[in-house]
Amino acid sequence: METYGRILLIAMPIFLLLVLFEKWYGWRKGMDTVRLMDMISSLTSGVTNVTKDVLGLSVAIIGYGWMVNHLAVAHVSSGWITYIIAFLALDFSGYWVHRIQHTTNLFWNAHIIHHSSEDFNLACALRQSISVFVRLFTFFLLPAALLGVPGNVIAVVGPLHLFIQFWYHTQHIKRMGFLEHIIVTPSHHRVHHAINPEYMDKNYSQVFIIWDKLFGTFQEEKQEIPAVYGITRPAATWNPIKINFQHLALLIQDAWRAGKWQDKLKIWFMPTGWRPADVAAGYPVYKINDVYSFKKYEPDQSKGFRIWSMTQLLFLLLFVSHLFANIAEIGSPSIFYYGAFLFLYVYAMTELMDSSKSAWIWELGKTATGFFLMYLQGGWFQVNKYFPGADYLVAGYLVVTFITAIVFSMQQQKTNNSNSAMA
Repeated sequence: METYGRILLIAMPIFLLLVLFEKWYGWRKGMDTVRLMDMISSLTSGVTNVTKDVLGLSVAIIGYGWMVNHLAVAHVSSGWITYIIAFLALDFSGYWVHRIQHTTNLFWNAHIIHHSSEDFNLACALRQSISVFVRLFTFFLLPAALLGVPGNVIAVVGPLHLFIQFWYHTQHIKRMGFLEHIIVTPSHHRVHHAINPEYMDKNYSQVFIIWDKLFGTFQEEKQEIPAVYGITRPAATWNPIKINFQHLALLIQDAWRAGKWQDKLKIWFMPTGWRPADVAAGYPVYKINDVYSFKKYEPDQSKGFRIWSMTQLLFLLLFVSHLFANIAEIGSPSIFYYGAFLFLYVYAMTELMDSSKSAWIWELGKTATGFFLMYLQGGWFQVNKYFPGADYLVAGYLVVTFITAIVFSMQQQKTNNSNSAMA
């Protein structure tokens, strides 16, 4: 928990700088692939994911340590070869977990957030799930367990394997010659994120493209078929917490409404997107049929509000950094209170980005929670020890954000009412 938090303290600013560099580079080249509000939504999604992971809010049905202790038939000698085996095992496991997530209704909910952006850029790589509380697929690491690869090696290689998958989420790197035959490249991954019928459910590999070629899921990017990104049932929100559970909510509704008991059960394990015939007829949902003609989600927002949203993001990253840097000092259960505040922060912030009528209520909830936590902790989680007077700054920030949210919310509703009247 603490170690991973400290790793992220180094990784987060690097990721942020690379995301901002990509936006600058695209603007400079006349090919900006990063819409500001979409980028902010992606980064808030990343915050929720790493907060959940650092706080350890998930469990594995079968622990890797258990498999090593009970199933190992050999024990590889320590050294670089152990790390290579661990890396290959994680990549093999990642391919199959990724494939299952794409092809099974229930497990698609754990991955839908990653594909929800209608752009393809470095920021969308940070859209990661918070909906997985029980990890079911640890058994795909069985090859490493049989060889006796220690759990601490998997713990070191795991974050490295994950972070390596960041770089190829870009449209600015074209084909990469002979590397196209060895590793996953931006070209391969553009295909994976596309909703074009020719590209759907292809290129599941995470680092080495060999798995797709071995198991028949490889698709080359074609110049005559430009990739269109997103999901076929658009999320239509910047709120990453909502996106994480949209598909699950639909499955629950469909299972409840299905007339046949067998449909209520099998909907969970049918191919992604399958719905009972009676439910699909009685409760249709919008789905993109022509990928070249749909309009991307982009609520009309003022320049001032966009600047404010970016400011809110920077403050969010400061709060997260404070938590990760002081996990041991803050201690349990206070770290979970802090985590709950961060989730409420993201929800309130992105509801305002969506021009939601209830955004100010969520902002009020965030402000009230913040003051309650300050009362409970005798200040803002010991921040005064490092920055005397910081408690007053946090309190002032909470008040200012609430007032600002009220002002922007009133402006947004006025604009929405004007647009409705004109329509």
